[in-house]
Amino acid sequence: MDSHNASPFVPPHHDGEVINGREHHKLIIMGSGPAGLTAALYAARANLKPVILEGNVPGGQLTITTDVENYPGFEKGIMGPEMMEIFRRQAQRFGADCRFEFVDEVDLSQRPFKLKTDRGNLLSCDALIVATGASARLLNLESETFYMGYGVSACATCDGFFYRGKEVLVVGGGDTAMEEANYLTRFASKVTLIHRRDVFRASKIMVDRVLANPKVEVIYDANVVNVIGDHSPVKSMTGVVLRSTKTGETWEMKADGLFIAIGHKPNTEVFHGQLQTDTNGYLITKGKSTYTNVDGVFACGDVQDHVYRQAVSAAGSGCMAAIDAERWLEVQEHHNAGMSAVG
Repeated sequence: MDSHNASPFVPPHHDGEVINGREHHKLIIMGSGPAGLTAALYAARANLKPVILEGNVPGGQLTITTDVENYPGFEKGIMGPEMMEIFRRQAQRFGADCRFEFVDEVDLSQRPFKLKTDRGNLLSCDALIVATGASARLLNLESETFYMGYGVSACATCDGFFYRGKEVLVVGGGDTAMEEANYLTRFASKVTLIHRRDVFRASKIMVDRVLANPKVEVIYDANVVNVIGDHSPVKSMTGVVLRSTKTGETWEMKADGLFIAIGHKPNTEVFHGQLQTDTNGYLITKGKSTYTNVDGVFACGDVQDHVYRQAVSAAGSGCMAAIDAERWLEVQEHHNAGMSAVG
């Protein structure tokens, strides 16, 4: 898919100006995780007056993470939601406009780009930064949601350290599950891998590596159908209920932690047919930049990163996106000035 825009340069509009019924801004950022809010911080400091549309999960995936101990600068750790609130306030300090709205329609066929939010607000922008992230695929259990961050996790790299010397479960059968199980053996005394079938879909080398690890046991042909635990004095998971996919038999299994490793889904549905994605739906960016296939649209964070998926790497790419957008807008403004002079 090639870059496509009807107008060769960005029209000279002012921030907040209503044009054809749409509130116009130089830069809009979709998403408010570490990538989106870091992009907002850098863009605000560059006087781009960014508007951040925070989406369905303000603060991103870190809002369902309890302790964050691997983000530089927080030597004693910090709660995920608290860290994202610090990010937000820092961006707002320099003039970023954070709005709790979700974008449900986007038109990138020409500039200025057009957006519509779930509140019915119509917006347009000269440049767009996409930081909509990716959502961990979950088991869709009410108990899973209840214990998320209190024994249930979707990120071994984020939370594995807290399970030193403990017994944990990993659900999944792909490369993600193998990576998580192998990583967790650095901390846990025992890792039990639970797979709904009797054959893994992961690559052979990953499977062989995990099965050769003496700390790993495997339960085949089983699903987790419930998470059980204590509610007081501190909410914590104590185990799960498993069900055989062959016989339907159920049984309880004690564990200190449950890691869901059945993959991630990038939040790119709204861009279908407009931005180039890979086979898994992640946005494709050019080279080492944050440029997408549409001129003036930039992508950062987990929406284009299926490898690292860490808060610190997302923040770094958010910085890159803001700098890319700032430089691109500057080129457009010089172009506008040249066109005006010719006119």
